[in-house]
Amino acid sequence: MKRSVILIVDDEISNIEIMNATLEDTYEVCFAMSGEQAIDVARKVLPDLILLDVMMPEMDGYEVCQTLKNDRMLADVPIIFTTGLNDQEAEARGLSLGAIDYITKPIQPISLRARVRNHIELKLLRDQLAELAVTDALTGLSNRRRLKQTLDIETARLARTGDWLSVIMLDIDFFKGFNDTYGHPAGDRCLVLIAAALKRAVNRASDLAARYGGEEFACVLPGADAETARKVAEDIQVQVQSLAIPHRGSTVSSYVTVSVGITTARCLPGLTADLLMSHADRQLYLSKTGGRNRIVGGNFTVGEASEPGHLEEGHADA
Repeated sequence: MKRSVILIVDDEISNIEIMNATLEDTYEVCFAMSGEQAIDVARKVLPDLILLDVMMPEMDGYEVCQTLKNDRMLADVPIIFTTGLNDQEAEARGLSLGAIDYITKPIQPISLRARVRNHIELKLLRDQLAELAVTDALTGLSNRRRLKQTLDIETARLARTGDWLSVIMLDIDFFKGFNDTYGHPAGDRCLVLIAAALKRAVNRASDLAARYGGEEFACVLPGADAETARKVAEDIQVQVQSLAIPHRGSTVSSYVTVSVGITTARCLPGLTADLLMSHADRQLYLSKTGGRNRIVGGNFTVGEASEPGHLEEGHADA
């Protein structure tokens, strides 16, 4: 079982050593010795809990806490302040910034171990509940809410480097006809099989496959340019075709097929999740009106934040 990750932030190495010795048998422990370093490490390792010293030079714990809580990827990470300050005003300030607990120094190992264990258990429970809230019950894929959350996070994260982001949307061709021919239980089984095929094709750790609604699915591919996204889309179609699900209600094939639309953009100012989904949906529309069972893709270029953007369209039959 994967161990939870604890980030210890303190400018005194002796304090880090005490806390590390207390926790290292149960958790993966990493550390930082300044506020700036803490933010960098947190973004890299995505810890499950942070033990944060209040009194540090240059950037104190309060500033670090506020920065972390403003970061979408780190906002839900529980923070416990560790400090030599033993007054209610300091504690109230820390809690008002989003910290969940306050431990005074010198560190008492038994108390530290118990508090960390309790907060880690609460976080795991919250994570499980949150996962249920963003998971499609039928297919086990992410749902529309998770898709939107992921796009918001990735557009913000990749904007730091102006990297590529691709979105794939796909629709099962003539799915209403499938349900009419074989019945809704068979339709549900078809959706589950398509979802499994999607998981096989969209398999990088950073990628996301989601059920967008009904018979529509969507994929988020961070860092993927148009060529990479098209290869994924082609693999999706291959995986679906390999299922060989009979479909007498289709006019394009004897088996279930999918129409695919792709949009690719560099994450520049003005690019939003809604813009990406809108243009991916446009590409899917072109795929369906162009004959179905094909892939249509285009690069989406965003200029200034106030501009609507420009879509360069192209297509390739699958």
